Amino acid sequence: MARSWWGWGNVEDAVTGSERAKLTQRVAAMMPDADLTAHEPPALESLSVPAPRIQAPDALAALASHGLADRVSHGTGQAFRDVVRNLLGRVENVPDLVVRPGTEQDVVDVLDWCTGAGIAVIPFGGGTSVVGGVEPRGLDGYAGVVSLDLGRLNRVVEVDRTSRAARIQAGMLGPALEDALRPEGLTLRHFPQSFEFSTLGGWLATRAGGHFATVYTHIDDMVESMRVVTPTGISESRRLPGSGAGPSPDRMFLGSEGTLGVITEAWMRLQDRPRWRATASVLFDDYDSAVNATRVIAQSGLFPTNCRLLDPAEAFLNAGTASSGGVLVLGFESADHPVDEPMRRALEICGDFGGKAPEGVATTDSEENSTRGGAAGTWRSSFLRMPYQRDALAAQSMIVETFETACTWDRFEQLRAAVLDAAQAAFAGLGITGVVTCRFTHVYPDGPAPYFGIYAAGTWGRTVEQWDEIKAAVSQALASTGGTITHHHAVGRDHRPWYDRQRPEPFARALRATKAALDPAFILNPGVLIDRDEAPR
Repeated sequence: MARSWWGWGNVEDAVTGSERAKLTQRVAAMMPDADLTAHEPPALESLSVPAPRIQAPDALAALASHGLADRVSHGTGQAFRDVVRNLLGRVENVPDLVVRPGTEQDVVDVLDWCTGAGIAVIPFGGGTSVVGGVEPRGLDGYAGVVSLDLGRLNRVVEVDRTSRAARIQAGMLGPALEDALRPEGLTLRHFPQSFEFSTLGGWLATRAGGHFATVYTHIDDMVESMRVVTPTGISESRRLPGSGAGPSPDRMFLGSEGTLGVITEAWMRLQDRPRWRATASVLFDDYDSAVNATRVIAQSGLFPTNCRLLDPAEAFLNAGTASSGGVLVLGFESADHPVDEPMRRALEICGDFGGKAPEGVATTDSEENSTRGGAAGTWRSSFLRMPYQRDALAAQSMIVETFETACTWDRFEQLRAAVLDAAQAAFAGLGITGVVTCRFTHVYPDGPAPYFGIYAAGTWGRTVEQWDEIKAAVSQALASTGGTITHHHAVGRDHRPWYDRQRPEPFARALRATKAALDPAFILNPGVLIDRDEAPR
């Protein structure tokens, strides 16, 4: 299949035909005044980009590409603002070269060259960043920019079946990783929405969150050890199930977004592939009751695989279910035992808050995923199609984007109200109409991770700027109510203003000092987490 240069995923999987017609009809019914004229992206060949400013040395020339398609596809991530700028032909920032190392030594050699030549290096996995994490923005002060594509480092090097762990190279894409582990009866069990197009190294560098709602939610939980190439040396932590020997070396690089080093491989904790599954969709008449039921389940020790609460707007738009209080999508799975009892108890808790599961419970004892019906199945299918539908609507002047956070349970009601108020005020200020939805992607005993969706009728040619205003208003609401600027989307360049306010200043000083020690020439992903002019010398 061919990857889209301007939007999400594969060209062949784009929303077309009857799917697009039905999507347009739904949006038109919700926003009758929206201008839903479809706009086509420009031809790739019609784009004008500056000539490369740099040339790879002879020893690295075979790894380097300056082709238009390579440079453009490595110049942005997959956020709404990236897609729209591509649709408008506003290809503003592209790397000078795309370099694809085939070995760890190649990575060392690239960093040595770029350090000496004053060339910025942006590590690149699958390019699915939605926060400007791979865009060479604001780097005019460098001799050039290299996008370091780790895609050739794509093997499972060895498997320790006894300890249930595997040594995996950083450039391995999600599907290939799972295919390689399947013969061993193992799984990493990390399935973010970007699973098909993102890499292990990208997950580690951004502290990615997977699909599952409790226990092993962040990639952090699955790391046994890591190997990282920095401009001043290679860091490799020891394989251990746990250690109290000082601050964790791995924790320093997890979430560092390519600013401290290039992750080349990691030993990852694995699990046996699940056999028993149970899923159910619980409908509520009252949203506050649904939130409380979800909280009690999160605090019950049942640890569901899925515990995704959709508010009424989200349930209607993306699961096709009308419910005045929303829908809780519940799931349990195990490789060791049937899961009927934890599901029974979770439904009992829901019943205490007025929740009902009219379609009952779907179960399977096969290692393959069961076919899910009803609201749960509809939502899951919609979840996988959302990025493609986002692209289709973006081409029809719609603002379709998300923002996510986490907060403690006692603050959720206030935070949600503040977000809704801020978004609606932004809509009004822009003179547009919009809808805000909310779902929980993950739940913890002490709080949820709310994930908000924006659907607004924008103005063609201005939707990027309109979204930026909405994003700023909502981000301020998150900060003022004690939420985090990101639960699992990372910081990148887009979240920097709010990240700077969120992190404690002593930690910021320590991070700057670490950057100076590991990357004294400040070549690694400049502008992400730390600015060049704030690093100590």
